[in-house]
Amino acid sequence: MRFLTLARLTSACGALALLAACHAKPDDAKGGKGNDKKNAGPALVDVLVARPSSVSDSVEANGTVVANDFVELHPEVSGRITSLNVQEGRRVSKGTIIARINDADLRAQLQKTNAVLRVAQLSVNRLEKLLKVQGVNQADYDLAVSQVQSGQADAAYTQALIAKTVVRAPFTGILGLRQVSPGAYVTPTTIIATLQADNKLKVDFTLPETYGSLVRAGKVVTVNFGGNPPRRYPATVQALESQINQTTRNLTVRALLPAGAQVSPGTFARVQVPTGAARQRVVVPTNAIMPGDKSDQVVLVKHGKAQMQNVKTGDRQNDKIAIVSGLATGDSVVTNGVLFTQPGKPVKVRSTK
Repeated sequence: MRFLTLARLTSACGALALLAACHAKPDDAKGGKGNDKKNAGPALVDVLVARPSSVSDSVEANGTVVANDFVELHPEVSGRITSLNVQEGRRVSKGTIIARINDADLRAQLQKTNAVLRVAQLSVNRLEKLLKVQGVNQADYDLAVSQVQSGQADAAYTQALIAKTVVRAPFTGILGLRQVSPGAYVTPTTIIATLQADNKLKVDFTLPETYGSLVRAGKVVTVNFGGNPPRRYPATVQALESQINQTTRNLTVRALLPAGAQVSPGTFARVQVPTGAARQRVVVPTNAIMPGDKSDQVVLVKHGKAQMQNVKTGDRQNDKIAIVSGLATGDSVVTNGVLFTQPGKPVKVRSTK
């Protein structure tokens, strides 16, 4: 029995050894060299050779385009609209009739007043002749004259009310969307439409009070608008708010855009206010900058390897940004492929600008 047990044990051990040999990896027999990873190749990058150019330092502010003239068209009297001439989005001239309110009752009142006025005028004419021959006293004549004058005032008042039933364009401009329909009953609080002049466009922007000394009437600022393609216009400062906002500590400034500026009122704008004379700065694409906790960084290529460099950034214009310090003329700055570089690792330059 003991002999059979040892034989079975020897057989089981042989089977386990054979199974382990079947599952062994080929690389294990070669000393485990297959576990070593192959080194990745150098990162492909595009570089820009740093060259200083003339850049004007400026302060950037947020602004909004406003029309030179803007008004909400309200009726001056209550009534039902009998005529409506709102051509949405169309240009109208000053004095164009926009809407008419029912004035039948006022016109009837005017006819009655004119009839009474004619009778009073005839009475004055008769009394004037009698007064010349002393056929009537002066008091009767003066009373008749006052009745004529009162009738004339009533007629003028009624005519003024009739004129208020007509809504006219106060200036030449572009009509907005219609807010009422023909036949609607309106009051002086009802908005019929909006009208804004598009011949002159302005941009209102705010500056912190510390930069208030940078702007004055006549100064030229640069206004940038987004879109495809982005637009950029010079604007001349017209005026400054008389006092600084006590809540925000900002100063509101208004600048006039040039004629023909292709923007609409209400458009968001970024305004650049020059701070002084132009300076020599290295300008790089914004995608070359890596923001950091303490300072921004760029990647330089030196001796075929990537090297991190701390920089101080300045004015930003669209997709370009000026470098105030940290770069020297001739430095090779990585513009594309920044995320694939590692400090001290080799890189391969694909193109140079």
